[in-house]
Amino acid sequence: MKTTMTPLLAGLLASSLATLAPLAHGAGFTVKLSHDLDIARPSETVTIPWTEVNRQLPGALIQRLAVKDASGRVVPHQVTNLKPLAKDPKNEGLAYGELIFQHSFAAGEKSATYTVETIDGVAQPFPSKASARYVQERLDDFAWENDKLAHRTYGPALAAPAAAGSGKEVLETSGLDLWFKRVNYPVVDRWYNKGHDHYHYDQGEGMDMYNVGKSRGAGGAGVWLNGALYTSSNYSTWKVLANGPVRAIFELHYAAWDAAGIPVTEVKRFTVDAGHYMDRIDSTFTFAGQKTLPIAIGLNKTPTDKGEAPKIAVVKDKDSSAVLQWIQQATKGAFGVAVVLPGATDYTEDKLNELIVANATSGQPLTYYAGGAWERSGDITSQAQWEAYVRATAARARNPVRVTWKQ
Repeated sequence: MKTTMTPLLAGLLASSLATLAPLAHGAGFTVKLSHDLDIARPSETVTIPWTEVNRQLPGALIQRLAVKDASGRVVPHQVTNLKPLAKDPKNEGLAYGELIFQHSFAAGEKSATYTVETIDGVAQPFPSKASARYVQERLDDFAWENDKLAHRTYGPALAAPAAAGSGKEVLETSGLDLWFKRVNYPVVDRWYNKGHDHYHYDQGEGMDMYNVGKSRGAGGAGVWLNGALYTSSNYSTWKVLANGPVRAIFELHYAAWDAAGIPVTEVKRFTVDAGHYMDRIDSTFTFAGQKTLPIAIGLNKTPTDKGEAPKIAVVKDKDSSAVLQWIQQATKGAFGVAVVLPGATDYTEDKLNELIVANATSGQPLTYYAGGAWERSGDITSQAQWEAYVRATAARARNPVRVTWKQ
């Protein structure tokens, strides 16, 4: 039996096939990276606005894209989605934010070239090296990690009063915690799954041995006025903006607190990149009545577990606008913690914290970097190496990589 196709059906079929057809193989553009430092810059993160990707490669699909280095090797990349509810009838990527990938500059290497190309097939997802999530099962913790280090901070459920006889832990703090890793794969889900009495011991992957308490922990903030530190309570709400595989971005919102009669709110935006021991934090404080407020970023003075007899070296590196600690422990190995605060104006301390201070303008982000490293991870094993890493972090912040592109 002979069948015929109506013009309408033929048109619909042609339209469907055109929609499903892969983009032409080999369409692409060149990305050039350059910088002026002599030091090595491992895991330098490169971002290109998706509007530029779409301008160079109209109609490009994120699942049919490859980023290649000068040798033609495909490198991991991600595309952020900043407007997940956006309509995109012209396939312009209206919801997308940035194309992200990384390059590691060797010492003395000042430039590198990459290509961004469309591909015929579908690109497989890359293993994630950066992630962040809300941990409802552990009293509203919020946790994040990369391949080097894990962190958490605390939410409203932990601050809430305990019912009589419940035995619930209660802690009110906006300090930041560190989980030290010995492995480069994700551990947050597994550690929460195995539970509190396990992840406080090193069972082969690392451990939570950092003490926060009422302190600022490893990089929490507060308002410093008249020799006193005024801090928020636990975070109130959260929002994840990007979740790997190369970079995770999230925000924590802190409800208003009283700073010597001044109501202050804070939104912290964390940028967590693969391969880094320190995260970027952009804290936006909102207040009225004066143009600026002095903000102090802190490191806990007593960061170890009981019985570790710590020997703590504190270094205030004014050239790098940094404060750092190197802590020797009796049984659990040495570790370093640091804050880099570009534009710092002062160093001070209170009973709980070593503090570094800078002025913040209401509604404008104050950028700093915070993190740590454990000698048993194998990368940074001495105070001298930790100081060098912190100096390099500061230098890299002052001298960002230049990124240009063309077809």
